[in-house]
Amino acid sequence: MSEIRFPKATRAPVDRRQALAPEAEAAFRAFSRAVFAPGALDARTKQLIAVAVAQCPWCIEGHVKAAKREGASPEQIMEAIRVAAEMRAGAASAHALKALDILGEGGPDGGTA
Repeated sequence: MSEIRFPKATRAPVDRRQALAPEAEAAFRAFSRAVFAPGALDARTKQLIAVAVAQCPWCIEGHVKAAKREGASPEQIMEAIRVAAEMRAGAASAHALKALDILGEGGPDGGTA
């Protein structure tokens, strides 16, 4: 399998992104701070959720490191990822149910929608 290459995360593209849309960047950063601020969930749990749902390599890297800093074990990190994988598989199953309904092969109304 060939390795997928992504540019190294550096300060320059972050600064450029901010320069091009400063209000949106500030709003996103404020939202991120609010989401990860102390609340009903502890920091480790929040980072485990972030690891599980992360989709870009930089987010995966950053949140795995943050989860480890917050005391998450490798086993906890992998378990969180597996929970997310199961939930994503469930979403694919929901797609199949909707498709069958539309095709007239299932659902309470016999697929007449």
